Amino acid sequence: MKHFIYFSRNASTTGNFKDLMKAGRMDIVIHSIIQGLFLSNSFREDVKMHLVFYGMPDPPKHIEIQVTPDLEISKKDVANLIKKILYKYKKDKKTEVFPKCFIEKKSFLKVIEELINEDKEIFILDKSGVDIRKAEISNNCAFVLGDHDGLPKKELRRLKKIAKPISIGPKTYFSSQTIAIVNNELDRRNI
Repeated sequence: MKHFIYFSRNASTTGNFKDLMKAGRMDIVIHSIIQGLFLSNSFREDVKMHLVFYGMPDPPKHIEIQVTPDLEISKKDVANLIKKILYKYKKDKKTEVFPKCFIEKKSFLKVIEELINEDKEIFILDKSGVDIRKAEISNNCAFVLGDHDGLPKKELRRLKKIAKPISIGPKTYFSSQTIAIVNNELDRRNI
């Protein structure tokens, strides 16, 4: 199982939004989910997306999405899926809103810690990291990336002590493009 941990310091923590741009750039979240979970004519059932939102009004929120045959999802409905998941948040509880789609109040670093405790190999996407084409990557991997604002400096310092920096090349890409490139590299390695 591959994991992507996407962090946004501004993404809305309530489903009460209409404008994706004004909801903390929810449009970036949607594009990242599409690149993480969708293929041309099917889905990636071997990928789990972790979305960590620190926007208003009730941060932090952790959304976990994994595609299963029981989850009815299409690219045009991703925004509504996120809205519905956010609406179903219940205080002090991890709630399964749809099959393999959960929401809970959990910090970014707590999500990372739990993945480490599950023996996941944690990589942080970093332009100065080891080239992904040369890096050793196990089948039990997790990749951390941020939205257009990046990761908070405090968390980034702590994360660099526990994660391996990995680069997808000399240019800076959109979060969604980064996920597509990582998925492509893992596909080529049959991971």
